[in-house]
Amino acid sequence: MRKRDLLILTLGAGLTPLSAPARAQGIWHKYLMRGQIVAKDGAVVTVCVGRADGAQVGQTLTVVRFKQRGGPGKGAPPLILRQDVGEVRIDAIVDEHFATGVIVSGRAQTRDMVELRAG
Repeated sequence: MRKRDLLILTLGAGLTPLSAPARAQGIWHKYLMRGQIVAKDGAVVTVCVGRADGAQVGQTLTVVRFKQRGGPGKGAPPLILRQDVGEVRIDAIVDEHFATGVIVSGRAQTRDMVELRAG
């Protein structure tokens, strides 16, 4: 396969979720929707998950924190630990990219990840 053909194939594969039928996009968002807490004021959060991501009012997102152990200078690659630290419920969709919600459990912080728990 020529480099040009490989490039076209690679680019085409990367665009599949954007050009897939609505049913396939629904599956994509049901299992892969992820974002980040970008702002927090008490129990109210703004998440980088919006209408374009398939976010809907009432969805509960799992709050995930990643911690690094080890790494450069310690003789081994870093070990990244994943810890579920709470849940956020979406109360309003702001726009294509953002939604607001409320912390319903746990210790969510700015820069924690949020993801839709596959159900």
